[in-house]
Amino acid sequence: MMYDGYHFGGMHMVWWFLWVLFIFWVFATPYTVRVQRKVKDTPIEILRKRFAAGQVSKEDYQERKTILENELINREETIDASAI
Repeated sequence: MMYDGYHFGGMHMVWWFLWVLFIFWVFATPYTVRVQRKVKDTPIEILRKRFAAGQVSKEDYQERKTILENELINREETIDASAI
């Protein structure tokens, strides 16, 4: 096999172009297309699912829901106060 100056490392120019195109495609493809991420449930959604499944009583559900909503309100007030 003769080396005539038209080959690059044993690969023809078309193969180099295809490899570069493939590598560009791998890194340019949006992340969400390759892997679907699952959004995590909020604590209130988890509580609703447990109540619907019968794992939590009505009184317990209402009590925990009130606690979670109060924590959410307190966090929002803290964020608003720190923004001022």
